[in-house]
Amino acid sequence: MYYFIFLLLSVAAIGGVIGMIISRNQAHNALFLALSFVSLGGLYALLNASFIAAIQIIIYAGAIIVLFLFVIMIINLKKGIPPERKKWIPYLAALLGVIFLFLIVYPIISNLLFLKYQNGELRSSPLSLGHTLFSQYLYPFEITSLLIIIALVGAVVLLKRKDRK
Repeated sequence: MYYFIFLLLSVAAIGGVIGMIISRNQAHNALFLALSFVSLGGLYALLNASFIAAIQIIIYAGAIIVLFLFVIMIINLKKGIPPERKKWIPYLAALLGVIFLFLIVYPIISNLLFLKYQNGELRSSPLSLGHTLFSQYLYPFEITSLLIIIALVGAVVLLKRKDRK
């Protein structure tokens, strides 16, 4: 039974990603992404990582997908970006992506060498995860929250600009 559930969740996750790649509708893409997130949460649950499974389903399949759908509904994706803005946006996005990727990944990689083991096993309780998140990984956590706030403010600004026209 365990292998059947694993196979079912694996096929659902892979199918969700393939559906997201193939589909041309942005709302369907977000729903396929939600399917793959929920399937990954189920796979985490099969690995007895119940806390990570719950976080995967609640935060990613819940909050992030709702945010994606909110942005998709606000922005008129059929209209497109004006040609004069298309020239510099990819360069700016690539630069910001590299900067934020470095700011988030560098502390994680530097701390991987100093993982804390307790009785021969890695500590993985929610208490130790919260302590580690808000002590060692405070800056990447705050940068991530800042990115989410910037995305929300950008969506509101785009909505107000659309209302003025």
